[in-house]
Amino acid sequence: MESKKYQRLCFAERVIIETLLKQEKTYSYIAKQINRNRSTVSRELATWMRKPGDRYIAELADFRARDNYLNKRNLDKISSHKPLKIYVYRGLLRKDSPEQIAGRIKLEHPNNPLMSISHEAIYTHIYHYNQGKLKRKLIDLLLYSKYKRRSRKAIKPKKDRIKDALSIDKRPKHVDLRIEPGHWEGDLVIGIKQASAIATIVERKTRFVYIMKLKNRKSNTVTKAFKNALKNLNGGMKKSMTYDNGFEMTNHKWLTKKTGMTVYFAHPYSSWERGTNENTNGLIRRYFPKNTDFNKVTEEQIRAVQNLLNNRPRKVLGFYTPAEKLKMEIDISTKGYSDDFFSSKSCKKIIGNNLS
Repeated sequence: MESKKYQRLCFAERVIIETLLKQEKTYSYIAKQINRNRSTVSRELATWMRKPGDRYIAELADFRARDNYLNKRNLDKISSHKPLKIYVYRGLLRKDSPEQIAGRIKLEHPNNPLMSISHEAIYTHIYHYNQGKLKRKLIDLLLYSKYKRRSRKAIKPKKDRIKDALSIDKRPKHVDLRIEPGHWEGDLVIGIKQASAIATIVERKTRFVYIMKLKNRKSNTVTKAFKNALKNLNGGMKKSMTYDNGFEMTNHKWLTKKTGMTVYFAHPYSSWERGTNENTNGLIRRYFPKNTDFNKVTEEQIRAVQNLLNNRPRKVLGFYTPAEKLKMEIDISTKGYSDDFFSSKSCKKIIGNNLS
């Protein structure tokens, strides 16, 4: 048996309710006359008759009900409350993520329910309400600027695509704590029409990043680029790499043989397991947006962006830069070296020009 779909009271029903109330009929009697449940009539009248002497006026009740319905349908909380809207938009203009905005507003307005919003409500405001050109501008303020949100329905993982791949489940648990350097996360940043790409590898503890220009996305090309980027680091700085399930890492055994790094693979569709690399790629996208053709980007441009990111103070590092943190870790792992070492050619080969 199909469940009966609820329908709101119409104006004619409200006129009947008003007329029968004047005749002092009971709620049950009124409900039978309009073929409704008694609770429907009770809720309707409770809205308008809260104290003795209150009157139920059908025309006023119908107008207010339709107005409330339209507001609920077409206005979200951000659009309904101007101070909240200003706060959210200012955060987006600062390039704060919806999660950061939602978390910060709770600290600044802890006892104000009107100044409270979830990050999902902010995304809904941006994506689901018809705002014309404003919608596109708001999406452009998001870190990844995706014009369609990915469905949150579960995606069935595919079978193992890379031979002899070591799951991230087998990675030592202490790697999660970032208590030692030498554990890296890698990925590709894809150019327009999937026709070009650059490779990125980020050290988990120091957030130091290498960015590599690629001729193609073949596994031999990608793994060789990683090997060349890391060749000047000592063994203590090359312990593991965590990667996604891209075919460009099918040559992972060769990379392990050449660098000594064990390569672990994250679960399919689990980008948060390589969160450091994902966040860094988001920063790179600010300089190389999605319409970039990396075939036209020069090595000098890539190196300039790499140096900018590695010399950028990071709150997570106590406002040290990744280059400074990497220098500290190299200092610890190469005991006995003097300060002169860090201005030498050997050191500059390791971290490029990031110490200047």
